[in-house]
Amino acid sequence: MAQRRQASTASTTPSRSATGRVRTLLDNFSTSERRVAERVLEDPEWVVASTITELARACATSETTVVRFCHTAGFVGYPELRLALAGETAQLKANGRPPVGGRISPDDDLESIVRKIAHTDARAVEDTLGELDRGQLVAVIEAVVKAKRVDAFGVVASSLVAADLQQKLHRIGCVAFAWSDTHQALTSAALLGPGDVMFGFSHSGTTEDTVTVLKEAKRRGATTVAVTGSEKSPIMEVADFALITCVREATYRAGAMASRIGMLAVVDCLFAGVGQRRFDETQGHLEDTFRVIRGRRLKATARRD
Repeated sequence: MAQRRQASTASTTPSRSATGRVRTLLDNFSTSERRVAERVLEDPEWVVASTITELARACATSETTVVRFCHTAGFVGYPELRLALAGETAQLKANGRPPVGGRISPDDDLESIVRKIAHTDARAVEDTLGELDRGQLVAVIEAVVKAKRVDAFGVVASSLVAADLQQKLHRIGCVAFAWSDTHQALTSAALLGPGDVMFGFSHSGTTEDTVTVLKEAKRRGATTVAVTGSEKSPIMEVADFALITCVREATYRAGAMASRIGMLAVVDCLFAGVGQRRFDETQGHLEDTFRVIRGRRLKATARRD
């Protein structure tokens, strides 16, 4: 793990919620531990009210596995996990947002589906930005502000986020490129060097193509940034900096909706930070680009009753 990334971690890092910790480590649990994790994320209130024996039985596993899950998630034991979940759910209720499970079942009516999607997507943004490492974000903003060129790469749903970052930076005068084809991304990465920045978007952090592209950019001396939902994954080994999302995908979420929304929220913060650092220049570019496309808008037709 790069020293630059470790050194940038500051006391400004928010404390991660219990479910936030579990979400970012979801792919690091064993099969039996993951069943426990899924139950914790699906119904934290039930876990708070349950004994370790009841949780183990519900997850078809042993109490030893539950304890091992707690340790992997960073808790001393099951009592500490329950206490953290109790505080988190109480806070949600105090804010007028009772916990809602995100899993869509065959028996759900349309209203339930809409409510669950609204809850999951809102939590994706709130949890991600609430727990985003401010030290890492500042360091990435600094790197982009100073960059000669910025590249971004992701596959499938993540490629849409890479494209969003590119169009935002391009509109304020940054030289930026987005790639969704691995060969093109590798070709571009081979031309990068010190002073350039390469972003890799991967919710799981295990996408081989994305890791390979970041590795090539790093080998060329470029600053590498991972935007991922897993803080213990292969992409972290090739990233100088990491912006971690806090998202849990529910069932039937085509196109990785929640994870994409979480990453888009990170991109918005990054864009705003870069724009603020180059405020006068950014304002000028935004005014110029708005002016040139303003004439392409159709005029609204007045309604006649």
